[in-house]
Amino acid sequence: MTQLWPTAKPRLPPGRADVLDRATARPERRSAPLSDDPLIEDLLADDDLPPALEARLETGGARLDKALSDIFPTLSRARLQALLAEGVVTRDGQPVTTASAKALPGLYAVALPAVISAIPQAEDIPLTVLFEDAHLIVVDKPAGMAVHPAPGSETGTLVNALLHHCATSLSGIGGVARPGIVHRLDKHTSGVMVAAKSDAAHAGLSALFAAHDIERTYIALVRGAPEPEKGRIVSNLGRSTGDRKKMAVLRTGGREAITDYVVEQVFGAVAEKGSRRAAQPMAARVACTLHTGRTHQIRVHMASKGAPLLGDPVYGSGSPANPVRVAIAEAGLTRQALHATILGFIHPVTGEALRFETAPPEDMRLLEAGLAAL
Repeated sequence: MTQLWPTAKPRLPPGRADVLDRATARPERRSAPLSDDPLIEDLLADDDLPPALEARLETGGARLDKALSDIFPTLSRARLQALLAEGVVTRDGQPVTTASAKALPGLYAVALPAVISAIPQAEDIPLTVLFEDAHLIVVDKPAGMAVHPAPGSETGTLVNALLHHCATSLSGIGGVARPGIVHRLDKHTSGVMVAAKSDAAHAGLSALFAAHDIERTYIALVRGAPEPEKGRIVSNLGRSTGDRKKMAVLRTGGREAITDYVVEQVFGAVAEKGSRRAAQPMAARVACTLHTGRTHQIRVHMASKGAPLLGDPVYGSGSPANPVRVAIAEAGLTRQALHATILGFIHPVTGEALRFETAPPEDMRLLEAGLAAL
């Protein structure tokens, strides 16, 4: 799913400058500055962080997240809410997870997630380049490649590959962690992406994505088929209240998300004998066009229509029909069946109209062939 990354300087990560050694009440020892850039220095020093922060709450009664923000001043209340939901906060060794619960006195510990190096290294990773000039590069990203380093994907990312391919010509506006990146695809979504090489292109592409003035169409293979066969989904998307690691359609809050979709082909729709009604298809190929770029937008919107993406481990609730499961296994699909097939935009520097289209990779092609045989 494409998502706009802000071009402003990112906030410094939590848990840095004023972290205290709670046992001694002394400031945490810091290494000498490694750069004049405070962001680089701060992130490079993250290896010095203790595995957990500890602090004692003497008086209870307040909301837990509020009480924790008082004793852990380097962690924001929103950050603590997320850490509570992840189950990495304990009181006297026992997990606490409900941010709205009343805080009890005791020794609280927060296990901070592993920190990724702020400066990705260049890696000689082959890229499928669709277009490149002095200002930007367009690539066909394979499934399984993360766009930028993150926990679990510290190396082998698109950023690592671009740093090798483009050397020093990537735009620096995105910061040291995401040079040249103006949008992204999920790690297991394949397809067309653009990255900026010049600062002018970075600013222009960011403006195009912010204004949704980009043509973006995806091919999805889904369970069943959305109804009607053609339509527009408009909803608010935000973090699920039941699972903070998932996005969801929200009645209130969130951000507006708009997806146009067209069912291009259905598979396994065989009407029962003597029935005049068309049978519900086992699967379908759906073209989805984005008018916004929210996290997991297509995956959530298709699931909300009762047609989750095949292979989606997060939003694919329920199991497809047995013939579809067999087709998935035979195709070797181990991810959500989603491919960013079209990306079109006006070149932000030259004004040239550019449009790129690629076919889905082999796992989706084999799956579609298997579905067509149902």
